Amino acid sequence: MADTDLPVVVLQGAAFDDFAGFVKEFSRHLDEFEWRGSLDALNDILRGGCGTPDGGFELQWLNSAHSRLALGWPATVRWLEETLTRCHHTNVPHLKLQLDAARREEGTTLFDWIIEIINVHGPGGSEPEG
Repeated sequence: MADTDLPVVVLQGAAFDDFAGFVKEFSRHLDEFEWRGSLDALNDILRGGCGTPDGGFELQWLNSAHSRLALGWPATVRWLEETLTRCHHTNVPHLKLQLDAARREEGTTLFDWIIEIINVHGPGGSEPEG
């Protein structure tokens, strides 16, 4: 139940088993905007506009434990491998370090990164207004 008068966007965490599925699930809530999975773009979307409700919204993530597994180490490794194929050459060393850590199941997962981005825009975050 929402504790604000903002529209509520409900992500169905059990509706996907990988990052592509998360992108599809999140994107179905965007009006006339296609998110292609860039985490920088997710940050921009949550900042406001780009298909999100005017004036902000409340995000509810159901079955997030399932999502934590779906966006865990294997998904993180795949995402970093893919990102390495298209990133700017100056980002390669840092991404390789992250990839090596993810292969050892250390560091931050894709799920953790998404939660960090969401938290920046939520109450108490550095960009809480939509």
